[in-house]
Amino acid sequence: MLLELRAENYAVIDHAVAEFGPGLNLLTGETGAGKSILIDALVLLLGGKSSSDMVRFGAEKAALSCVFETTPGAEEILERNGIDAEGDEILLRREISSSGKGRVFINNQQATVGVLRQLSPELALVHAQSETMTAFDQLQQRLLIDRFAALPLDAVAAAFMAWRRLRAEIDELEGAEQDRLRQADLWSFQAKEIGDAAISDPEEDAKLEAEKRVLANSEKLFAAATAAQEMLYEAETSAASLLGSALRQVEELARFDPAFSETATQVATARASVEDAAATLRHFAGNVTASPERLEEVEERLVALDRLKRKYGSLPQVIAYGEEAARKLAELENRDATLADLNGQLERAAAAYRKVARELSAERAAAAAKLAKTAERRINELAMQARFTIAVLPDDAMTAWTPAGWDRVECAIATNPGEPLKPLTDIASGGEMSRVMLALKVSVEEGATAVAGKRKGTMLPRTLVFDEIDIGIGGRAAEAVGQKLKQLSRAQQVICITHLPQIAAFADQHFLIEKSEKRGRIQTGVRLMETGERVEEIARMLSGATLTETSMRHAEQMLTASR
Repeated sequence: MLLELRAENYAVIDHAVAEFGPGLNLLTGETGAGKSILIDALVLLLGGKSSSDMVRFGAEKAALSCVFETTPGAEEILERNGIDAEGDEILLRREISSSGKGRVFINNQQATVGVLRQLSPELALVHAQSETMTAFDQLQQRLLIDRFAALPLDAVAAAFMAWRRLRAEIDELEGAEQDRLRQADLWSFQAKEIGDAAISDPEEDAKLEAEKRVLANSEKLFAAATAAQEMLYEAETSAASLLGSALRQVEELARFDPAFSETATQVATARASVEDAAATLRHFAGNVTASPERLEEVEERLVALDRLKRKYGSLPQVIAYGEEAARKLAELENRDATLADLNGQLERAAAAYRKVARELSAERAAAAAKLAKTAERRINELAMQARFTIAVLPDDAMTAWTPAGWDRVECAIATNPGEPLKPLTDIASGGEMSRVMLALKVSVEEGATAVAGKRKGTMLPRTLVFDEIDIGIGGRAAEAVGQKLKQLSRAQQVICITHLPQIAAFADQHFLIEKSEKRGRIQTGVRLMETGERVEEIARMLSGATLTETSMRHAEQMLTASR
């Protein structure tokens, strides 16, 4: 649940802190006091869109933060995004500067708005006052059923992606004939050009460069090798000859003093190394030939390789590109066979999708019937006499296939006895809209909680937030809404803004949102009220700014009755 919400320099809020508890948390206050601003702050902390207009006038930045109890799902999301979990709580913080830039922190570690949006479904669900039936399209109606029964969508999503991938491959292969021929001509030219070069060694260019240097400087190399070989071995005073003389003298010393034995070995080794070097030079000089013809061949080959390298990259890349061009050309030449194979795979993928989509549709229809029955009962508990249905309409046409199946969902309601069923969007009364929406939300959350309890042994951890969902109702209906919110809050934490005393009386924690003037500026604050203060607030909601003994007694009676 949500433990704490803080806002600093946000809109008309200078500094406000609300510490929420379990059960039903209600926020009340005069119109314009800024009740919805707190909910907007929570929406931002759950990944909502920000704006520099939200920064309090004269401040450099707005700072929002909240503390939620953690959940296993939330911890998995943090781990997936490289953020450390810290105990049993998750701290979200968001800063918005007056320039429009912002920063996000999770558990005091820098994060992104995207991570907040991933966490949002795990932590809280916000139903804003702007959410009306006109925004309650078929997608939203289908999502309610899926959440109510916790329907698994992984199998149908995987089948859809496999089918769509094959469909895309076939579409690409069946592209315009002119484009196909143009591609074939290009790949044919590239494959022939690289094939004609007959490159077998990816290091051929480096080896040819070394050979070119030798051929271009053959006379200098021959003279240098010959001279060095003569100085090392052939001359009367060659290094080998001098080392031989030195070796004999050292061996004579070693006969009288064994300490020179090691020295004799070192000199002998040096002489052997000199002889080896001389042999290498002799071999090199013997193989050096001045061949203008070979030099011309090497240079021409290097020019050809450089031309290919400029077009396709390094020599290994040239070889790889030629192989790829040949492969693509072969695919085009075998287009009919490839298409036949892909179409076979596509038929099998379509059959697999139809199977899992049909199974999902059956599960969805069963869940819809159960949700419709539950929702109708909940709607009528809110001082209405309505009939409510949910139709799941499968559409197996490929144009209707989606990762969530092929079903259209249509909710219909008759708000009065004898009236025909109509789409939800045709509800005219704002009060009826609010009650139907609340009943649906309550039914869905109760169902989701029950499924979670069966599967994991725990209740859903999410906090439910209702921003003035009681708008347009009053009297007996308002009391019924309060009872329903209270009932819902037994399983999950509920935070709700209300203008109705009948609902406010049911609060487990009652917060007052009030405006005050400080240093010539208006600011909004929030505080948890004690029992006596609650009586006065509910009396104000009943009678207006002027409190009367009658309104006070009535407020006390309402609080007593709600308990």
